[in-house]
Amino acid sequence: MTTNAETDRRVAVARPDAGRKRSAAGTPILESRGGLASRIATHARGHHPVTVFIAVVLAAFAVLAGAMMLLGLFLTDVLLPRDGLGHDDEHVNVVLAAHRTGFFNTASAVMSDIADVYAIPAIVAITAIVAAVKRHWRIVGFILAAICLESASYRVTTWVIERHRPEVHRLDKLPVMASYPSGHVAASIAVFVGVALLLTSRWRSAGVRVPVWTIALAIPPLVALSRMYRGMHHPSDALAGMLLGIGALLFALLAARTAGAVAERRQAAR
Repeated sequence: MTTNAETDRRVAVARPDAGRKRSAAGTPILESRGGLASRIATHARGHHPVTVFIAVVLAAFAVLAGAMMLLGLFLTDVLLPRDGLGHDDEHVNVVLAAHRTGFFNTASAVMSDIADVYAIPAIVAITAIVAAVKRHWRIVGFILAAICLESASYRVTTWVIERHRPEVHRLDKLPVMASYPSGHVAASIAVFVGVALLLTSRWRSAGVRVPVWTIALAIPPLVALSRMYRGMHHPSDALAGMLLGIGALLFALLAARTAGAVAERRQAAR
């Protein structure tokens, strides 16, 4: 019978070859690197990697959605009502609305559409399909987990935290009581930064890293500015959206790495 210690030793010995065997991970950033993912995998010994992946994603959803709702309650009920912070939060939208022009109206619409219901699913679908064709299942799981965690947490949070959108003329027709958090900003981080992590982890040359990260890091702030300019979110909503997107990414990484660690242990135990 193979003991837990023997299995862990086999995994440790086999890990130097992980960089050459990317059929499952597809990119180094999704490979198991110890830490929390390894500890969870140890407790999940004997379970299928897919089962563990789903369990981690569901637990992550509960944590992320809960954290966003608590943050929303603190923001709307405690922080903004004090010392005129709510007025300042609203005033940014007033200033932006007062300086609208035809060019910036169009530019803000384009930047909003980059993180909207057509572009985001398209990028996720392309990434998942390419990874599936190459049988890089961990990439498929990662990108789907990132957008699902973001979207599900956003939906639940907006149902619980009903914050009125800025009191300016709004350029988009969306539910008025769904200001917190910014789903566009969260989705832009979960998807564009997520894809950047995948690309720059696999191809490390400066010719890839510089343009990829320049684009990926520029999109979320531009999306946030566009959503505020169009009167759809307060600055605090955009900031909360950034936190939601980052959280979705981190939990998706954890799920992918944990599933990979479980798979390594199953293979070493055979």
